[in-house]
Amino acid sequence: MANGWAPDGAVQDQIEDSIQDALKSARARMPTGDGLEDCEDCGDDIPQARRTALPGARTCVSCQVRRDKHTVHSTINRRGSKDSQLR
Repeated sequence: MANGWAPDGAVQDQIEDSIQDALKSARARMPTGDGLEDCEDCGDDIPQARRTALPGARTCVSCQVRRDKHTVHSTINRRGSKDSQLR
């Protein structure tokens, strides 16, 4: 059920667009190219299983966990509130 001038299914469209944006962002952050045998952060060996599962891996698991904690996500206000329309 739509509200105001929004067409039927508008909310679901917003949800799907948000999911697609998140997927594109995650894929863009994935490593590409040749991976490394040693972690570029700490210098420890990157296990063969990780290099096979994630081609292009440049960090060991523990260093990647630290990097992932500092990942900044941009958010898009898709609600169409008056505040977002006035900016």
